[in-house]
Amino acid sequence: MGQQQLLLIVLGIIVVGIAVILGITLFKTSAVEAKRDNMINEAFNLASMAQQYYQRPRSLLGGGRKFTDWKIPADLVVTASGRYEAVVNADDIVITGIGNDVVTGNDSVSISVTVTPKTIQTAIIH
Repeated sequence: MGQQQLLLIVLGIIVVGIAVILGITLFKTSAVEAKRDNMINEAFNLASMAQQYYQRPRSLLGGGRKFTDWKIPADLVVTASGRYEAVVNADDIVITGIGNDVVTGNDSVSISVTVTPKTIQTAIIH
């Protein structure tokens, strides 16, 4: 009877250990996806601001049908999720976001958003 109880205890410890490892892995995966989704939302917000700037006439401090002088607002360059950079051309903008947290090794969550006067396209880099 003692060997059966010892075997059940060892088996129980193994099952609990596997469950804990699986839980940690699922939590980390969920956290990375949440961070990526939050960065996409923030970049999409920046893209909407850029489109509004494009549509607004220069007399109202807009771009007058050009993106040329648009800049990311200073308080939104670095957020709790990451930092954002913009490559601005007359007809489009590419906003790149790099997350604060390292996911695996040296990789961070990275996203790219391309803004044109009529469209916003998102791409996940990492």
